[in-house]
Amino acid sequence: MAPLNEEQLHQIRDERREQILGAAIKVFARRGIIGTKMSMIAAEAGISHGLLYHYFSSKEELFTTLIEDAMEGAEAATRGVYELPGTPIEKIRALSMEMLDESGTPYFMLIHHARTSDGVPDKVKELIDRHDMNAFIERLLPLFREAQQAGEIVEGSPEELISSYLSVLSGLMVLNAQGIEGYRLPDVDMLLRLIARP
Repeated sequence: MAPLNEEQLHQIRDERREQILGAAIKVFARRGIIGTKMSMIAAEAGISHGLLYHYFSSKEELFTTLIEDAMEGAEAATRGVYELPGTPIEKIRALSMEMLDESGTPYFMLIHHARTSDGVPDKVKELIDRHDMNAFIERLLPLFREAQQAGEIVEGSPEELISSYLSVLSGLMVLNAQGIEGYRLPDVDMLLRLIARP
């Protein structure tokens, strides 16, 4: 059997790193940073504890990497909404669907832990401060103003409207992440009734 070339080794390293990140987000989302041990992440990833340290020196480094990825994704989603086709309310609907997509629940819970837990690394605190609710409101403000001007959503302070809407979505995601038996996320169109003009 021929030895692996540099490109193949690089691909294996990248795949292993993604495997570790995928396992880590599950464990951190369930247990937070304080309740997580590197051995738990290694077990979830199906690798040895020692191999994990070849990729990440600590759980803090791993947590920080995941938060950076999650924040980049959240920022990209709110910026990308402007490039979607359709009316302003249709863009808000698409963003709401993306935010409530079950595949994003671990990322949401990761950010929730980063905002509310003790033991969060300073770099993560800085990232959270830079991407606070006000940053999301500022990014969405032109869209909500456009929707108001088009008569698609209710009048009033667009900042308060965005803040209220994001708070409702956040609350729903927390409830959904808890796995309460019988609970299910409401339909996005039902949620849009909170802001849509009749």
